[in-house]
Amino acid sequence: MPEPIWLTAFRSITNATNERSMVSSALGNAGVGNSAPLYDVTPRIAAAAAMLLANFDSIPMDWVTRFSVGGTNMNFFIVRQLPVLEPVRYLEEMYAHLTYAEFLAPRVLELTYTAWDLAPFARDLGYKAPPFIWDGERRFVIRCELDAAFFLLYLGREEEWHENGSKELSAYFPKQRDAVSYIMESFPIVKRKDESAYGHYRTKDTILEIYDEMADAIRSGKPYQTRLDPPPGPPLSPDGSFAKLPDWPAGVPKPADWPVHIHEPRRDR
Repeated sequence: MPEPIWLTAFRSITNATNERSMVSSALGNAGVGNSAPLYDVTPRIAAAAAMLLANFDSIPMDWVTRFSVGGTNMNFFIVRQLPVLEPVRYLEEMYAHLTYAEFLAPRVLELTYTAWDLAPFARDLGYKAPPFIWDGERRFVIRCELDAAFFLLYLGREEEWHENGSKELSAYFPKQRDAVSYIMESFPIVKRKDESAYGHYRTKDTILEIYDEMADAIRSGKPYQTRLDPPPGPPLSPDGSFAKLPDWPAGVPKPADWPVHIHEPRRDR
């Protein structure tokens, strides 16, 4: 198997009082300095790297991370102690015969693949088309969907909450949703920026709304309906894989059904 030509790294300069303590990214095959330590998965499979990348950048992980950071350095000994989810968790069914991995992968792909430099990472995820257009509002909703999904993964289903939680935990947080609300209130910079820009804590409100919708989908077995149109990531084939997008000769207008959130092909490639 050829060696992948993409990298994953985290920001080593941080602080528990920052807006976010853990920041992780996928990178093209280029040199990096010591402020961006590289981490890897074994074997180097893009899908596994995408799950770990999403896990590191989730709000539940960030909340835990700030309890472990005592200064401004995010050292490897701190990262190795973080409660990263086991890979097998992503193979669990989320709802309606859809695994968490299948839910997360297209969202990670759209958030990461916004420039041609990361085409190798996208290709290894099974997508061989142009990058996604940077759209702040779409990215916000996708990030909220990812955070809501990771809250579900970390906090578990309702029956697990009562079976595995202590009496003290249940007294403070009768429902998982109460814990989500509590954790979101511990991000004061995010809250302050949201209230200044939108008049309310938009990030918390949106995550809670999506969390409720996902929890209802899990209870009912019906699919969660994203509020994005088109849905996050590439169009899907009937078998659930990323669909092959059409091509057209240079100088010819793009097809009318070309996805509005994806760039046109580069004719120099």
